[in-house]
Amino acid sequence: MTEPTVHVVDDDGSFLLAMSRLLRARGFAVKTYASASEFLVQRDADEPGCVVADLQMPEVDGLGLQSALGRARHPLPLLFLTGHADTASTVRAMRGGAEDFLEKRAPKEHLLDAVQRALTRDANERAARSRQQAVRNRFASLSAREREVLDHVLQGKLNKQIAGDLCIHERTVKVHRKSIMTKLGVRSVAALTRLTQEADLPMRSVPTFP
Repeated sequence: MTEPTVHVVDDDGSFLLAMSRLLRARGFAVKTYASASEFLVQRDADEPGCVVADLQMPEVDGLGLQSALGRARHPLPLLFLTGHADTASTVRAMRGGAEDFLEKRAPKEHLLDAVQRALTRDANERAARSRQQAVRNRFASLSAREREVLDHVLQGKLNKQIAGDLCIHERTVKVHRKSIMTKLGVRSVAALTRLTQEADLPMRSVPTFP
């Protein structure tokens, strides 16, 4: 498993050096960047970790970086550091899902604790995305007709109703339902509904898959 990395982004070279030394001394793997643009260009999209970023930076600032990360396949948790905190920026950052918002002069232990929380959060969120993808892969194994039957089942329709809607024999519906349950590894409509919700699939239209 790839070791998680703490990505430190700050246009202040001396602070960047001090932060990297502190984090490495505590056993963290660290990469440093002089700007948000540099980080976004160099980042490995699949690498686990978190980001520690200055709020005020030229070109792309901390909030802009947060917005860009939010659109990524694996949006790393972000911890803001700033020398000039203001309420509006703090509120925007936290509403955007920032792990924490600390002043640069905050106690070192507060920073280290926040970094560890961010790394734990990233690991948990990656595990959740992996579980969801595994569930989606099960749904992707269904045939086009099975997806149609699934959609009607999730709407609570009986086999006879589904057969009428799809213009197929009721016996054929039963065969498809059995195949759906087998492929998805469930035994009841309730379990099927929960699995669909876990996969984040639409409930009242034929499921589509990327």
